[in-house]
Amino acid sequence: MTKKIQSALISVFYKDGLEPLVKVLHQQGITIYSTGGTQSFIEKLGIPVVPVEQLTTYPSILGGRVKTLHPSVFGGILGRRELESDVQEMKQYNIPEIDLVIVDLYPFEETVASTSEEKLIIEKIDIGGPSMIRGAAKNFSNVVVLAAKSDYQVLADMLSAQNGTTTLEQRKAFASKAFQIVAHYDVAIAKYFNPDGDQYFLESVPSPKIMRYGENPHQTGVFYGDLNQLFDQLNGKELSYNNLVDVDAAVQLINDFSSGETGTVFAIIKHTNVCGIASRDTVKEAWDAALAGDPESAFGGVLVCNATIDKATADAINEIFFEVLIAPSFAEDALTVLKSKKNRILLQQKATASRNNQYKSVLNGVLAQGEDKGNYLEWKEVGGRECSAGEKSDLVFANIVCKHLKSNAIALVKNKQLIGKGCGQTSRVDALRHALEKARQFEFDLNGAVLASDAFFPFNDCVQLGHTAGITAFVQPGGSVRDKDSIEYCQQHQLAMVMTGMRHFKH
Repeated sequence: MTKKIQSALISVFYKDGLEPLVKVLHQQGITIYSTGGTQSFIEKLGIPVVPVEQLTTYPSILGGRVKTLHPSVFGGILGRRELESDVQEMKQYNIPEIDLVIVDLYPFEETVASTSEEKLIIEKIDIGGPSMIRGAAKNFSNVVVLAAKSDYQVLADMLSAQNGTTTLEQRKAFASKAFQIVAHYDVAIAKYFNPDGDQYFLESVPSPKIMRYGENPHQTGVFYGDLNQLFDQLNGKELSYNNLVDVDAAVQLINDFSSGETGTVFAIIKHTNVCGIASRDTVKEAWDAALAGDPESAFGGVLVCNATIDKATADAINEIFFEVLIAPSFAEDALTVLKSKKNRILLQQKATASRNNQYKSVLNGVLAQGEDKGNYLEWKEVGGRECSAGEKSDLVFANIVCKHLKSNAIALVKNKQLIGKGCGQTSRVDALRHALEKARQFEFDLNGAVLASDAFFPFNDCVQLGHTAGITAFVQPGGSVRDKDSIEYCQQHQLAMVMTGMRHFKH
């Protein structure tokens, strides 16, 4: 059903981009009602505008908190033109029909981001705006609602092309978008009052990006978020669903090495697991050591570093196929080398991805948990001797690596280089066997290496197996009813063992 717009109510916080639309409304002979700053803005354009106070017969009161909350406004928005009783009541109470509502919302999220002063934040909770938007959207069969300034030009072009009319389909599309905008606004307010949630699972993330496909080609995929806050993409094709999953794993890992205490760290991620990582004095040395840890698995991986990529490193990296490289900065001559392959994705990380909660869809609901932050709660030496300074450095490093491997997980480290890992295994012994096999496959000397486990040892079999292979120090959270079995073995064989009191399961 096509309808001609005869009147419009405009009340917006941000005026940028509004002028062309107001001029189109004026050209179409549409009566404009407005309030406060918007009214002044329109008047300065030399366009006639009717103050809302003429409808309500009330001034803006309570410091501007109440100006549109009145039957003359909401009756004009909600009145059903096709229902004779509504039409008669509107005539009885002298309520004009309002065919177009252009309203944005007070900048609540922007205010929360810029201040902690509660009084200022509370005043940016919009009441009249959401109410008018919801009312107009509910009555989309008669009313056009515009709640996003990005649509100003869309509506201006539409009205110019259609001689001031809209179709039912167009009005419904605007209403759908308006309800989503209000819903997002309400979620932001609810999360401010209760950031950890309580009665409901509340999340609202704007800027959906349609992916080529999901985890597999037959699955759909959408990313909700703003990658531009975190990265500048310097080269390459669009990030895929699987790219994003691995990029997330990569930046979460490197964030644990951002303090500077661990030196220059380079890591290689494959299917969210670390397959190579090392800390060295230079980026090139760190890359060489990371790659040596498992050059076979590095093919097609996601690479991440906590230091500037120089040309020497770029030349070395350029010799293998990889999907993504993430770093805080790139030397210009390094970029020249790395951009030689047009599809290769280069991301310059400019912010840390911070989040208080992690979510996973399971069954018919959602699991939520806090992030696994930190490395260890305590450093409790329980073995046959205290670990040496070199062993402690490697154990700290290994424990972080193990934290970022899928459970059951084992990480073998020597001289701050991952030399073997087992992940995603159904038994801890299998994870260790896998780690040892990886180390032997690439001819690493295990004598003097250290071992990290993401969870406790329920038996002493892992300690025995590791000791036989040459491992001299172990780190694990402890907490098994049979902790003493592993402790006693270490004490008998003069092996170092540290209990951290912090488990790092990752499913």
